[in-house]
Amino acid sequence: MRILLAEENEELIVTLQRALQTEGYSVDPMYPSLALADRVAARLPDALVFGSPAPGSTAISLCRTLRTNPATARVPVVVLLDSSFEMDRLAVLSAGADDCLMKNVSPVELLIRLKNLLRRLNPALLDTTLKVGDIILDKNARRVHRQKKEIKLGPTEFRLLEFLMKSPGRVYSRTELRTSLWGDDASVDERAVDVHIGRLRRGISLGKTDKVIRTVRGAGYALSDV
Repeated sequence: MRILLAEENEELIVTLQRALQTEGYSVDPMYPSLALADRVAARLPDALVFGSPAPGSTAISLCRTLRTNPATARVPVVVLLDSSFEMDRLAVLSAGADDCLMKNVSPVELLIRLKNLLRRLNPALLDTTLKVGDIILDKNARRVHRQKKEIKLGPTEFRLLEFLMKSPGRVYSRTELRTSLWGDDASVDERAVDVHIGRLRRGISLGKTDKVIRTVRGAGYALSDV
């Protein structure tokens, strides 16, 4: 799971990033900015951990922006405040944060709260195995099987398949797939998506007539419910 970590204190970023990565999370650290809401919308994280200075007005504004945007309304948000005043904490929670803690919270407590939050809001995120039709993907073992036969995929094709398996049948544009793989890296051409889709299709298809990955003309690609 990918956590977007926005905090201005570099020492705290290092501490929290190390703790999150130890638990197996992928962490994208960044300095808080006015563009944070856009960053969240551009590449949806599994959760946002956001550090805000007292009295938390920035966190209130951010939470309201995220909750009013349909694309980001369901992103779990944990806010870390410098303030110890209950009114500040309640204001942030009222604005839409899922949890609000002091910045001096122990990394262990943050991890426990984050895990409980993810389990409560989206239990599927904590599953280590994805299954669509006869395709089984094991996130921890980094293995893919189809009809009990192991499929060898490169790391990019594995991430691409994992992304598609989260919403089988949904058509993703090349832009969405590029963002899921490489984030905001503008140096990556959308044609790279076609290359990796081709490799993935050759890797998991059972034959030329197997439409496990559909090409939707003018729209993008979708994983069939095989």
